[in-house]
Amino acid sequence: MKKTLRRTYRVSKYVIYKETLVDYKEHFWSFLGAFFGIGIIAFLQSHYLLEQENVFLIGSFGASSVLIYGAIQSPLAQPRNLVGGHVLSALVGVTIYQIVPDILWLSAPLAVALSIVLMQCTKTLHPPGGATALIAVTSTGKIPELGYWYVLSPVLSGCVILLLVALFFNNITKNRSYPTNSKWKKLLHKKHKHNLKN
Repeated sequence: MKKTLRRTYRVSKYVIYKETLVDYKEHFWSFLGAFFGIGIIAFLQSHYLLEQENVFLIGSFGASSVLIYGAIQSPLAQPRNLVGGHVLSALVGVTIYQIVPDILWLSAPLAVALSIVLMQCTKTLHPPGGATALIAVTSTGKIPELGYWYVLSPVLSGCVILLLVALFFNNITKNRSYPTNSKWKKLLHKKHKHNLKN
C-alpha cells in the first residue's frame, strides 16, 4: 500500500511539474492569441457600439483566454467546451434571472450550480461558463435588459471570435495543435498542406 501511494505521489508530482514547464516560445504564442482574441472583442465594443448599446466584452472571456491560449491541450479548453459551456451557462443565467430576478442570494448560486450540472451532463464543462451565468444574474444596466439576446451577443459572438483566433494562433507552429480532437487535427493539417502546395 505504501509503495502504491509513493508511486502515485511521484507520478503526480512529475505530471504537475511537467505541466508548469512551458517553453518561452509557448509564452509568446499564448500572449499573441490572448492579445488578439480579447483585443478584437474590445475593439468592436469601443469602436462600433455606443455606450448605450450592447456590452460586448464580458469578464468570463478573460478566464476562457487563459484556457484556450495558455492550456490548449486541456479538455476544458476545447471548442465544444468553450462554445457549449458559455452558451448553456448564459441560457441558464438568463432563465434564472427571469424566474428569480430580485433574490440575489438564491439566483446567483442557483445559476452557477445549474450551469455546472448542465455542462457536466452535456460534456461541455468550461469553468468560465460559471462566470457567464453569474454575470447574467448579478449585472446591472444593459445585460439584464438584453434578456435572451445576451446568449447571442455578447456570449456566442464573443466565443466565436475567441475560437477563430485560437484556431489560428494555436496551429501556427508544429509544437502547438488545437483542438486536440483527431478529426479537427486531420482537417486542419489537410488544409495546411493544401495551402503549402498552392
